[in-house]
Amino acid sequence: MTIGSRIAWDDTVLPFQLDRSDIRGRIARLDGVLDRVLEQHDYPPAIEALVAEMTLLTALIGQTIKLRWKLSLQIRGDGPARLIATDYYAPGEDGTPARIRAYASFDDNRPLDGDPFKLIGKGYFAILIDQGSGNAPYQGITPIAGGSLARCAETYFAQSEQLPSRFALSFGHSTGQDHSGWRAGGIMLQAMPKASAAIAAETTESEPRLLTAADILEGEEGENWDRANILLDTVEELELVGPSVQPTELLVRLFNEEGPRVFDTQPVEFGCTCSDDKVRQSLSIYSARDIGHMTTEEGTVTADCQFCGAHYVFDPKTLGFEAEEVQGDRS
Repeated sequence: MTIGSRIAWDDTVLPFQLDRSDIRGRIARLDGVLDRVLEQHDYPPAIEALVAEMTLLTALIGQTIKLRWKLSLQIRGDGPARLIATDYYAPGEDGTPARIRAYASFDDNRPLDGDPFKLIGKGYFAILIDQGSGNAPYQGITPIAGGSLARCAETYFAQSEQLPSRFALSFGHSTGQDHSGWRAGGIMLQAMPKASAAIAAETTESEPRLLTAADILEGEEGENWDRANILLDTVEELELVGPSVQPTELLVRLFNEEGPRVFDTQPVEFGCTCSDDKVRQSLSIYSARDIGHMTTEEGTVTADCQFCGAHYVFDPKTLGFEAEEVQGDRS
């Protein structure tokens, strides 16, 4: 079987627990989802790599949020890669797929080669959780650091939630005899300490010292965490992306002595929530003069979804807070 072949585990997230270590985790395999995310755009290879890594992180982290919630990850920097944004829409009910979408904004007037992570420059990594109407959204932010988006996510969990986390990721564009496309796979580990207290990071005049697992865990919990990480260090990139090694087989190979226990898999798919009504709502803040500046020579206002590329065309008279239909309602 070639690396490009599609298998049943593609586009799924498998939650698991290591009973002897008090550690939880997830294994994700992405195939069609990543293809759908990236085929909407014509990104340079380095930007594609950043979007692929961010999408994989989103699948691993998003599996923990509750039904009907929305998780968003954002990277903003002052380098050529200005923004990487992803959304994870939790299933509406158990057994249905979660949906993922992603896009990037970058400066194509600056060099876009070399280490993708360095293209971000200085900035921040943010996680946002929308719990639905009537609930205030949650937002946590940590600085860009560590050399990869995975390390940024680890820093976020240590800094914001005092929850030691570890990511092992692999992703890339593969070519097989019957398939050519993107594949990605990863493992996420999280220690579940019995008691967690906020720990302040030491700071210097130049840069804050970021928290690590060693700042949070001690004693037996620290030993369990170190042992699980040593085992995870033995994973190979091809094992992560599959398809020759199934996630359940990989868990047994890596963590057999830790008592791995698996739960129901979560399927994921590409999905965008843009619509005619939502675009109209976003344009409702503009005046008639603003709408006039947006109107094309053909007499229409157009808008494109940054995530899926959907193209919308509107009559300018129906847009903005001064739209004719709004004035009619007020008269």
